[in-house]
Amino acid sequence: MSPLAKPARLSTASNSFEAEFKARLHWSAETDAGIEQRVADILRDVQLRGDAAVLDYTARFDGLQAASMAELELTQAELKLAFDALPMVQREALQAATARVRSYHEAQRKANGESWSYRDEDGTLLGQKVTPLDRVGIYVPGGKAAYPSSVLMNAIPAHVAGVTEIIMVVPTPKGEKNALVLAAAYVAGVSRAFTIGGAQAVAALAYGSETIPTVDKITGPGNAYVAAAKRRVFGTVGIDMIAGPSEILVLADGSTPPDWVAMDLFSQAEHDELAQSILLCPDAAYIDQVQMSIDRLLPEMPRREIIAKSLNGRGALILTRSMEEACGISNRIAPEHLEVSSRDPHRWEPLLKHAGAIFLGAYTSESLGDYCAGPNHVLPTSGTARFSSPLGVYDFQKRSSLIEVSEAGAQTLGQIASILAHGEGLQAHARAAEMRLKSQSTS
Repeated sequence: MSPLAKPARLSTASNSFEAEFKARLHWSAETDAGIEQRVADILRDVQLRGDAAVLDYTARFDGLQAASMAELELTQAELKLAFDALPMVQREALQAATARVRSYHEAQRKANGESWSYRDEDGTLLGQKVTPLDRVGIYVPGGKAAYPSSVLMNAIPAHVAGVTEIIMVVPTPKGEKNALVLAAAYVAGVSRAFTIGGAQAVAALAYGSETIPTVDKITGPGNAYVAAAKRRVFGTVGIDMIAGPSEILVLADGSTPPDWVAMDLFSQAEHDELAQSILLCPDAAYIDQVQMSIDRLLPEMPRREIIAKSLNGRGALILTRSMEEACGISNRIAPEHLEVSSRDPHRWEPLLKHAGAIFLGAYTSESLGDYCAGPNHVLPTSGTARFSSPLGVYDFQKRSSLIEVSEAGAQTLGQIASILAHGEGLQAHARAAEMRLKSQSTS
């Protein structure tokens, strides 16, 4: 018997809407204390024992026995072999997606990722030097499913940014390697790849081991153990973000075929039971049609059990008073993926302030953004789109300020710095500036 999926039916006109809405949105990013302790133990063990600890945990958690790390490293020849062995249709799709993602990130780099400088009237040079990170680690999930698209979305912007070395880690439980993941690593230009995962992989990237070099930054999503490990190593290395469950919010005016919207809600719900799918719409009859589509289409889905649990536990079909009100609620949610499924999406786009990615129009399914549209699919979740951005070239670059003060400039700036330094009680600061003043150096 097929499971039933009945997302909560809410209405903004109801007196109980606020309480019901907040309860539906609630998801705690706090890590279980037990997970925190186990992760801390793993990180410490890898830091102390290096490869030996990584091998032990890989055997324990992934059931993958190896005598040395060399057995867990994927060679470039193996990655190319995986690519060459794919059916032609998969090779072409992988290359087409790679080309689009690379093209988008090339444009991103040219737009705001360049160094710049200028000289003011006294000859002082001020500017900014943009340089890539030397080495990054990308974590590719490999437990319940395989994600070649995650390889592209993490490796390509790093490559475009100019990162010299990209180290990929991907768990392969029982030693089962996914050919598309390996092929994606080959196409995206991954430098080295290891079949390890979990907190031990994060630790190896952050602290280094006899085999795995220390990286400057770790990007890519993972389970609760990976998220907890990334949180703990932040400061030793950079991280992209702490990812929560996947989310989609569909803002609909009732003009899109309801089957399309139902399937878009499924597209996030099938990730896992904690994923969230929400529809905002001012048309009650249309919401009824979407529910009927859900009922009819769910039995066809291979992952229907997961979809049903997600929609029943965290899904919602919300009746709003207007599209304007729907936009306001969307801004409160700040979703990872936001579809504006309406006749005139550009009418509503200016009202939308907070979202990881905005998909405009009925033909722009979120799944196209996941794989091949071009923009990055690593997006802020759990409301963090209020203050953070999609993964991009800028995440693999750092900025150094450039300052070259001319002799003339030192006369003006030195006096200002001297006054402020004395005010802070930092006499050496003041003296260093004063020594460059002509009145001081000639006396």
